[in-house]
Amino acid sequence: MTAKIKPPQGSPYARIIGVGGYRPTRIVPNEEILKHIDSSDEWIRSRSGIATRHWASPEETVAEMTLEAAGKAIADAGISAGEIGGVIMATVSHFKQTPAIATEIAHRIGAGRAAAFDVNAGCAGFGYGLTLAKGMIADGSARHVLVVGAERLSDLTDLTDRSTAFLFGDGAGAVVVGPADEPGIGPSVWGSEGDKADVISQTIPWDGFRVGDLAQLPVGENGELKFPALRQEGQTVFRWAVFEMAKVAQQALDAAGITAQDLDVFIPHQANMRIIDSMVKTLKLPEHVTVARDVESTGNTSAASIPLAMERLLATGQAKSGDTALIIGFGAGLAYAATVVTLP
Repeated sequence: MTAKIKPPQGSPYARIIGVGGYRPTRIVPNEEILKHIDSSDEWIRSRSGIATRHWASPEETVAEMTLEAAGKAIADAGISAGEIGGVIMATVSHFKQTPAIATEIAHRIGAGRAAAFDVNAGCAGFGYGLTLAKGMIADGSARHVLVVGAERLSDLTDLTDRSTAFLFGDGAGAVVVGPADEPGIGPSVWGSEGDKADVISQTIPWDGFRVGDLAQLPVGENGELKFPALRQEGQTVFRWAVFEMAKVAQQALDAAGITAQDLDVFIPHQANMRIIDSMVKTLKLPEHVTVARDVESTGNTSAASIPLAMERLLATGQAKSGDTALIIGFGAGLAYAATVVTLP
C-alpha cells in the first residue's frame, strides 16, 4: 500500500502585516558624485531623476541596517521576533559567500530556529522573497516570515564610471508576511532572461583576486587594484525595462483579476525616474494612483528599493493601510518579479 502524504496545514492566504525601513545617515548629493566624473547635476537628474542618495558608514553594515529595518517591521506587525518562522534575505552586497547572512539576522533578532536563507536575484530579490514567503505560509512550514531587501551598493560603485557612478545607494527595507483570511498577496509573475545576463554584471568575479590572477585585474589612476563594481549597458537595460516590464506588470494585474482602475498605489523598482514614468504611461494608470518615486532622494538600492519606497509612502500618508498596490522588481539576471499586494 502506498503511503499518502498529509496535505499542507498552512493558511491558504497570506498578506504583509508590517513594514520597516532604514536609510543611512549620510546623504550624498550629485555634487559629490561630480568630483569623480565629467558630468553635471542637470545631466544626472535628466537621465535618472536622482538628486541624492544615502551611503552607509563603515558601522552601517548590511547586517546592522537589516536589524534596524527588521525591528521596525516586526514592531509594526505587532508580533514578537520569536513568532518569526522564516527569514529571507535579498541582497547582492553581502560579501561573505557562506554562511547566509539571514542566519545571523534570525539569531540576532531572536527568531530562534527559524529557517533562514539568502536570495540573490538582484533588483527582483524582494519580489522573489515575497513569493517564497507566501509559499512557506501556505505550506505551514512558517506562520510568519520576515522578508528583507538590504544593500550597500556604494561598495560596488565605480565612482569613475560615468554611466553608473550616480545611480546606486544604500539601505534596508523589511516586511513581515503572515496568514490572512483573504488574499493579500496576489499570484506572482516572475522569471528571468538569462540570455541578457551580461548587460548588468559584476566587473570582476571574486576568484579574480587569487594571487595568480592579479595581473589581469584593472587598476586605478594611482596603480591601485580596483575592487569589483557593478556595470551595465544602460540603453539595453532601459529599453528592456520600459517595454518588457510594463508587459509583466500588466500580467500581474491580470493574474490578480484587477485592472489599473482598481489600483491605489504603484511601487516599481526605483531604478530610474524615466523608466517609472514610461511604465505609468504604458500601463495607462489613472491619476488617482499614487506612484512611488523614492529614487529621487534614495537612488537605486536594488533589492531594498521596493520595501523602502513602500515604507516611505505609508509613513508620509501618501498611501494607507488596505490600499491595493502593484509592485514590480527587475534587474540583473535579467530577473523580474511582479505581484499585487494589500498594504499593511
